[in-house]
Amino acid sequence: MNSVISTPSPHPHQFYDSRLSPSRGMPLSNTASTGRKRKADDDEPPGDDRMSASPSNSPSILSRSLPTHRQTKRPRSGITGRPLALPRLLETLDAQSLREMLRTICEHHPSIGTEVIRTAPRPSVQAALDVLKNYESTLQSSFPFGSTTSDYAYNRVRQALTGLLEALNDFTPHFLPPNETQSTQSLNFLDVATDMIHRLPNWDNFQNNLHKQNAYEEIGKAWALVIREAAKKAGGIHLQYGGWDQKLAKHDQTANGKLQEALNEMSKILGWVGGQSPQSQHGNRAEDVNLIRHELLSGTYSANLPVHVGPW
Repeated sequence: MNSVISTPSPHPHQFYDSRLSPSRGMPLSNTASTGRKRKADDDEPPGDDRMSASPSNSPSILSRSLPTHRQTKRPRSGITGRPLALPRLLETLDAQSLREMLRTICEHHPSIGTEVIRTAPRPSVQAALDVLKNYESTLQSSFPFGSTTSDYAYNRVRQALTGLLEALNDFTPHFLPPNETQSTQSLNFLDVATDMIHRLPNWDNFQNNLHKQNAYEEIGKAWALVIREAAKKAGGIHLQYGGWDQKLAKHDQTANGKLQEALNEMSKILGWVGGQSPQSQHGNRAEDVNLIRHELLSGTYSANLPVHVGPW
């Protein structure tokens, strides 16, 4: 007896075209959700409009905060006192304090002093004169009211006077040959330094005037040295054209002849100094010619000359 095996009838959705049906592995719930999603998408604007909208207007972007660079915080330490660094410390020192400190260091460490002398710029004439003028100002401000030549005044200014004379004795050799090769620099310094000596007071006590007399003696030797060295260059002609012969003659007159040694050196080189002009020198030569002519006519020429023995 033939038994008839009944096959179950297919479900209605299986009659649809497989091209329109979802894949077999996809659950039915996905199909339903897809349908709902498409229904929701129908209310949205077209795709071109969605893409043209600026993403910055999206509420999701505005609600999210952009990541920022996280700075590392150093732990704060409590403030404590500390001394100034060397550059800041030097900024607080004035010129006088800096000089004193440097002098003390050089005295304790002679090698540093030698290095300072080697590397320091060469002092100019004006720089040296400025230092001497400061000493002179200190001397002038030390005088008491009233008499300025008495023993009392001398005792009041003796320390300032000694400081000026010692500085003058130290600076003068620096501008003398062979340390100074330019005679003009030497003469410029000596000219102003001699004026400073002129301005030193003349004390009532003769003993107190020895400082000034010694200063004249030293400055006169300095003038003579510079003049002799200047004569080795072009016969010292720049001494005459620079007017140094007249300046030296004026200094000697103010010093009451205490610069005679230097004046003699100048006269030896140039043949005439001071107010004697070349015209007067020419007149003296004319007088000598007339004197020789008179001696020749009278037969007394060369009567006082020494007699030479031997071949001429």
